[in-house]
Amino acid sequence: MHLVDHPVAHDALLALRDKTTTPSHFRRLTRRVSQIVAVDATRRLPSVRVTVETPLEPAEGDRLQADVVVVPVLRAGLGMVDAVLELLPHARVGHVGLQRDEQTAEASRYYAKLPADLSRSTVLIVDPMLATGGSAVAVLDLVTAAGAHDIRLLCIVAAPEGLKAVDAAHPGVEVFTPTIDRELNARKFILPGLGDFGDRLYGTE
Repeated sequence: MHLVDHPVAHDALLALRDKTTTPSHFRRLTRRVSQIVAVDATRRLPSVRVTVETPLEPAEGDRLQADVVVVPVLRAGLGMVDAVLELLPHARVGHVGLQRDEQTAEASRYYAKLPADLSRSTVLIVDPMLATGGSAVAVLDLVTAAGAHDIRLLCIVAAPEGLKAVDAAHPGVEVFTPTIDRELNARKFILPGLGDFGDRLYGTE
């Protein structure tokens, strides 16, 4: 569990919580927070020492040597993808579609498309809200079955219940988030949370 403690992220998160924030501004804020979380989550990517020629003389430096795969959980996770791709433009992208039953809060999969051979990849699962953990565990099961070993879960808001569920099912997975909220309510929404992320992102409330 990694708390991403950055004042810019927390400022944007507060605006995301505000019910008066418009969808267009919500999308910009999502991108801002996501990029900060992604920077923290990719801090330990493998690199190789290389030499390049500057206009004046040779210079040594570290070049990334990582195959990164970004897996957004549809639909809300799409709001985080571009921020990650700005940092890692050569990353491959998979998609997993999950539908949450509003009565049971259970997630059912309706779509999955992953890049080939995840065994040597760093897989970044992006899902803004870690509530019950059901969706996260379902995606983690999927990418693990596809051969992934280095898996990191990037969220904007997490609940204690979701963190416990992920840790119980996949104890080796690192979770990166700016905040752990108080609890889930009876409808399995995070409190204080920020409402339905997908609806607010796309203006479908």
